Amino acid sequence: MSDEVSTALSEGRGVVALESSLIAHGLPSPMNLVVAHECEAGVREGGSIPATIAVLDGRVLVGLDARDLERLADPGRRVAKLSSRDLGIAVAAGVDGATTVSGSVTVAKSVGIDVMATGGLGGVHRDANVTYDESADLVTLTYNSVLVVASGVKSILDIGATLERLDTLGVAVVGYKTRQFPGFYLRDSGFELDWSVESADEAAAAFARHREFSITSFIVANPVAIADQLDRHLHDEALESALTKNHREGVRGKAVSPALLAEFASHTGGVSVQVNRDLVVANAELGGAIAASLARSLDRSREHHSRRCSG
Repeated sequence: MSDEVSTALSEGRGVVALESSLIAHGLPSPMNLVVAHECEAGVREGGSIPATIAVLDGRVLVGLDARDLERLADPGRRVAKLSSRDLGIAVAAGVDGATTVSGSVTVAKSVGIDVMATGGLGGVHRDANVTYDESADLVTLTYNSVLVVASGVKSILDIGATLERLDTLGVAVVGYKTRQFPGFYLRDSGFELDWSVESADEAAAAFARHREFSITSFIVANPVAIADQLDRHLHDEALESALTKNHREGVRGKAVSPALLAEFASHTGGVSVQVNRDLVVANAELGGAIAASLARSLDRSREHHSRRCSG
């Protein structure tokens, strides 16, 4: 861990884990490096300390410096894409790797970070009944008690099936100021949620109670701002184009998300890239506010317990 992250955790301050796959695989250069810094600034704006996670030279790093971020953002480097299953292998091989949601949540939980922020979750892919193509994110979220801020899942996925899987796996999902599950580029995917919270404090309080009853993660679904979302007609055209291209080229597994993002960027003339940028930075800031609130509540709880013991 970086000194800043280690100190923040030891002092009981809010810390937010950030994935690095977005930097290495999700956004084009040079925007990827700009957004990496914007996400870290967003966490600080929310009142917490950012902890971007990656594997460099076979070492798991929690909290990257400017040179580390530049290294991951360099399109000329071969950076592996690491889910939770890949971490040990990457460390043993001594390679560079960027962590997905699954990899980041696993590392965050292991070092005591309670909150993570990302763009969108992985989920159940279309035709999964035939291909069995399902993101490792879902299973990882069942045994790591971490609050994850995300703008739903990418629309190339089977959103209804993804929500059903999250339900079956016992992963809590609440909307942030909404009862509609967001669809990444769009505020509303067409699926309704049972629960919502209206503030960072409410989200932190609900997560704290959730942990008393469950070991699963807690998803705060934060929709992209109305003014920033992709035009729905343009979105549907880009989605059809992406699905057709992926099917034609047989894209599967880890390659799906980068291929999707690239096709959306091409079809929308780069507008989708800006939407991605806006939502991931907004999620980082909300994550920072929730982590700060959670840290304050834990501090009050410890103070109350100390007073009772001394009394």
